Amino acid sequence: MYAIVDCDNCYVSCERVFRPDLNGKPVVVLSNNDGCVVARSNEAKALGIKAGLPFYQLKERFPNGEITVFSSNYELYGDITDRVMSLVRKASPTFYRYSIDEGFCDLSGMEHLDLKRWGEDLSAFIWKATRMPVSIGIAHTKTLAKMASHYAKHYPGFKHCCYIDTDERRQKALEQYDIEEVWGIGRRYAARLQSLGVKTALDFASHPESWVRAMLNNVVAIRTWKELNDIDCIPMEDMSKKKSICTSRSFPGMVTDLTALRTSISNFAARCAEKLRKQQSVAQTVCVFIDTNRFREDLPQYWNMGEERLLTPTNSTQQIVQTATRCMERIFRQGYHYKRAGVIAMGISPDTGIQTNFIDYDAERHEKLKRLDEVLDKVNREYGSETLVLGSQQYTKPEGKGKADVFRDSIKHDFRSPCYTTRWSDIPEAE
Repeated sequence: MYAIVDCDNCYVSCERVFRPDLNGKPVVVLSNNDGCVVARSNEAKALGIKAGLPFYQLKERFPNGEITVFSSNYELYGDITDRVMSLVRKASPTFYRYSIDEGFCDLSGMEHLDLKRWGEDLSAFIWKATRMPVSIGIAHTKTLAKMASHYAKHYPGFKHCCYIDTDERRQKALEQYDIEEVWGIGRRYAARLQSLGVKTALDFASHPESWVRAMLNNVVAIRTWKELNDIDCIPMEDMSKKKSICTSRSFPGMVTDLTALRTSISNFAARCAEKLRKQQSVAQTVCVFIDTNRFREDLPQYWNMGEERLLTPTNSTQQIVQTATRCMERIFRQGYHYKRAGVIAMGISPDTGIQTNFIDYDAERHEKLKRLDEVLDKVNREYGSETLVLGSQQYTKPEGKGKADVFRDSIKHDFRSPCYTTRWSDIPEAE
């Protein structure tokens, strides 16, 4: 038996922890650089606000400030959700975190308990301890548990926990679940299935496996079909670690300067390395991409991607930053106005039993870099993200120019809330 714990409207709920006056009011959270809506409260959804709505359109539709707007504050969201997931981890025998706001529990050995009551009590306890609302889905497979969490989230009668424990309840849940909402069915496959008359999860699950293989010929789709038919086949280990890690961002303005772009790439690469260490993994390949603004038809367009395979997989900030910088310098071209860039760490594997390269592997240097990363992580964990960074991560004024195209502080976040739980300067004061 499996359970999934999912934070409701995660980013909005994190903001409401310190702004309870906003409960019951329409609230949205914007993407990086305050570009578009990425999170909405139920009240904002009821007003017809769609995910991805550009902020300027939101201002046009609601000029009188009826909507409370926040810039994204991932430092705050990460810390609060870490607290939620730590409570879930203590309440279950085995826990695997799936994303910033979701985690799977393996409930083996707990079948003798009233699991519906267990889920309701856990949800209530998390609310009392953190003021974060969560929904819990419980079922025999992870895909069905994911579906159950959807019902727990949208139907108050379930009291934040939906338990699919019988075949009758499974059939009923499948019958009312649209195929495009099924976990593991992407947009492209959903459109194909709908064209074949498959409208609901029950329609899909009712077909024989041979039909699924013939129509989709996809391992993930076949796994999903089995899971919907109560056959547990997704390894729990697949839930816990990402196969690739990407950090990217659109710049608030245009970037033409190599120095500013190199610094942005260094920051993205450092973030990838931090994520690798957090999930105890290493990467074999580092990939960098840069892109101009395709909406500026008056400007020349350019897109390119470069990658480099490491002889020994690593999660060292210094090594990944150096590799990403080399990739960026190979693909950079003068004369273009860059709008977006990113770093992708690929070929991810556990950081235990690393296959080293005997030609250039330096054990002493490896240990030195490891100790350096431990210090970086400890300081940034205690004093706030990016308190301590590499020199290459700091934006500087390019020689011969009045101002760099992009600075860290120029990332637009006009409506950002304080980092209440991670920075001493932002601790709320009682009046």
